[in-house]
Amino acid sequence: MKVSLLTAGKDKQYVLGLLSGLVSHGIPVEFIGNDEMQHAAIVKNRNVRYLNLRGDQTGAASLRAKALRVLKYYCRLVSYAWQTESALFHIQWLNKFIHFDRTLLNVYYKALGKKLIYTAHNVNMGERDGKDTFFNRITLKCLYEIVDHVIVHTEKMKAELIEGFKIGPEKVSVIPFGINNTVPNTPMTPTEARRRLSLNAAEKVLLFFGNIAPYKGLEYAIEALGELEPNYPDLKLIIAGRVKECPEYWQRLEKLMKERNLDDRIMKHIHFIPDEDIEIYFKAADVLVLPYRFIYQSGPLFLSYFFGLPVIASDVGSFREDVIEGKTGFICRPEDGRDLADAVHRYFRSGLYHQLEKRRESIKTYAEEKYSWEKIAEKTINLYRNVARMPNNPFFAKCSQ
Repeated sequence: MKVSLLTAGKDKQYVLGLLSGLVSHGIPVEFIGNDEMQHAAIVKNRNVRYLNLRGDQTGAASLRAKALRVLKYYCRLVSYAWQTESALFHIQWLNKFIHFDRTLLNVYYKALGKKLIYTAHNVNMGERDGKDTFFNRITLKCLYEIVDHVIVHTEKMKAELIEGFKIGPEKVSVIPFGINNTVPNTPMTPTEARRRLSLNAAEKVLLFFGNIAPYKGLEYAIEALGELEPNYPDLKLIIAGRVKECPEYWQRLEKLMKERNLDDRIMKHIHFIPDEDIEIYFKAADVLVLPYRFIYQSGPLFLSYFFGLPVIASDVGSFREDVIEGKTGFICRPEDGRDLADAVHRYFRSGLYHQLEKRRESIKTYAEEKYSWEKIAEKTINLYRNVARMPNNPFFAKCSQ
């Protein structure tokens, strides 16, 4: 069995983790990547055929150059699909023109006789981002109908697909999100990490990490910091990540920081954090805060577990299933800065904080056992085999003859 992993050049940590799990089981993979991914050690594996169809994805290019490289990518992708002997396409992310990808591009793949598996990392990103439309839902419905099978990461996501898009339960499999183990993890100590960020050992440090967007509820972390500030004179919040196409939202957050007189309590690293710097933040912090208003699944949570850092998360998505109270973190009410402050207070009074270095190791062990890429790949490969045995949709079988 040969599998094509279509990544659209996105989510390097996830797709490389999945690739590592697949090849550990001896599965031949044709991996569609970009310039950045081609340097990863795993793509040199003898079971991997690496195809850099996406090429350069840096933002420092003219509009004309960006349009040309996207057009070239689609031409390469269409040509690849025509020529490859791989019969199973596992689509991880859609490309630039998502409505075209959801409909006509997938129809093309099916007309070529390909079996399609789609990983819905977000069942409906438009709803999450507050940009849902009738056309968005129609093309999503087409996508879920055209593909042979859909992978989601939680039971709640499966329920939404079944109820919201009327997809049969037999067509949906729940396979957990894997732990992020592709970023560097050197012998750097928490003391050294704090030195690099100009933090001292006595300070208590909250970390908000990742893209900044309204659905992530960063304002509640700022409000919680304001609630805690009188009783925790050594408390700081690090915000590390770039603003994701929402400058007005970030302006509101900066205004809130000033209104609460919290500028000296907040370290703002508002830019893309390269892989080689990620460990600095997770080793310097005492806890990761995820005050999300809406989420399907969170990459930063599994990144935090990789470094053994506890998590305080709002009760949305599957956080309640992924965060074990008192052992890997704490849960708070969503959209409630005061309850988040109470959860932070509970954390700093708990054994989880007072025995943090010891507990870091137990969190890492828990994550490696439950979310290892080897186990996730095993479930994925079983699904590949089941889908490969399925008969073709009669319409598409006729098209491919």
